[in-house]
Amino acid sequence: MKQFLTALALGASAVFASGAAQAATLDQVKQKGFVQCGVSTGLPGFSNPDEKGEWTGLDVDLCRAVAAAIFDDPAKVRFTPLTAKDRFTALQSGEIDVLSRNSTWTSSRDATQGLNFTATNYYDGQGFLVRKELGVKSAMELNGASVCTQSGTTTELNVADFFRTNNLQYEVVAFQGQEETLKAYESGRCEVFTSDQSQLYALRLKLANKDDHIVLPELISKEPLATAVRQGDDQWFDVVKWVHYAMLNAEEAGVTSKNVQEMLNSPNPDIRRMLGVEGNFGEQLGLTKDWVARIVSKVGNYGEAFDRNVGAGSPLQIERGKNALWTKGGLQYGPPIR
Repeated sequence: MKQFLTALALGASAVFASGAAQAATLDQVKQKGFVQCGVSTGLPGFSNPDEKGEWTGLDVDLCRAVAAAIFDDPAKVRFTPLTAKDRFTALQSGEIDVLSRNSTWTSSRDATQGLNFTATNYYDGQGFLVRKELGVKSAMELNGASVCTQSGTTTELNVADFFRTNNLQYEVVAFQGQEETLKAYESGRCEVFTSDQSQLYALRLKLANKDDHIVLPELISKEPLATAVRQGDDQWFDVVKWVHYAMLNAEEAGVTSKNVQEMLNSPNPDIRRMLGVEGNFGEQLGLTKDWVARIVSKVGNYGEAFDRNVGAGSPLQIERGKNALWTKGGLQYGPPIR
């Protein structure tokens, strides 16, 4: 019995030590001086390097917002481009601190990948890209089509479910990488390219004759694209999650990168708590009182980030739709900071 209790105590100590080691991401980030962010290998509007190697996009801005909250400097972030196959392994191994890479939040990923999804940065759904010359107006007209997709993704599973449910025949042509899949579609190896609809609009811009292709109207799945962190670190989970919620709350309150300084004088108690004039809500997260003001002044609120990357101020021209605030009929909803 004594040996059993000793072994039990040692085991508990090991678990505690492991948990303590895992729960140090924020401290590690502060010590090294930057956030290591996993992104896509290049998806316009979400995470894409320009000709100078500078990363831009909605997913990129989330990482820059985390850096702004911690360091008051959105430039203190480094980006690791990852394929769909490598993205979760990179997070599990500690190669990156946060994964902000158009990844769908699913039950199996939540339960088996050793990670936690924080918040949905973009509500999406899977769709189809086809050549106009096919004369197809609906996904229900795709019987017998050859479909290019990326292997190892929910996309591959969803397209199988769609054709099976609707008793339609199809031929799948799967590839490892996104660029490889797009090139196969453009070269005519398949008639249809399927992916998240946001990706289809972005990748369509890369085609030589983009106006020869259309995105069909149907969505065949729910694709909540969310950031993720490793399991076992509640503080870091809270920081990343609340950075997104802070950007939503700022938009809802009308706090923008242009007026954030004057909003510090607002009599509105919600705004005063949000911007750190009252309370210690940032300090509860391990940040500073002015963490939201840092985010908004350096990166903007969620609406500003959406518009410049994928919305009206971008080449993609995607409407807010489900990504509008809840007050405007959308699904984006930030819990209160209080």
